[in-house]
Amino acid sequence: MKIFFRKAAIVAIAVVTMSVAAQAQQQGDKAVGGNLVIGTGNSYTHIGIGGKFFYNVTDPIRLAGEFDFFPKQDYLTWWDFSAYGHYLFPVADQLVLYPSVGLGLVGAKTEGFSGSSKAAFSLGGGADYEISPNLFLNGELRIKLYEGNNRLNLAFGLAYKF
Repeated sequence: MKIFFRKAAIVAIAVVTMSVAAQAQQQGDKAVGGNLVIGTGNSYTHIGIGGKFFYNVTDPIRLAGEFDFFPKQDYLTWWDFSAYGHYLFPVADQLVLYPSVGLGLVGAKTEGFSGSSKAAFSLGGGADYEISPNLFLNGELRIKLYEGNNRLNLAFGLAYKF
């Protein structure tokens, strides 16, 4: 587990220290995207896929909705549906950093047992790197806290802005 946290910290530092520039987000901007997610917690580490939607309420404030699915591994399937708020900090011409806070549901199903879901609170942050006027790479690190447990999610993806 310590190795995972160290690797996640190295990735986060690399993203933050990139000497590139971020284009400002504008009110009304929308984007959809997909991502690869590594989720760890409760003695389980899963790799999953996810989809997300972004909407800029104002220039610096963005709302996001996300659904992540972690296929069955060791008789356990996870899913996560959340809504987030981001405060965008353009730090360079193509790079935006943001803190993230959110609420959602985390669910699990084990083989032979019915599934259950719990409300979750999330804290984290992320970065967007614009690769063209309509495409950007996105990376996020977030901890999800829910009823006596927590889960750390690290996500990397691509989004289309329209």
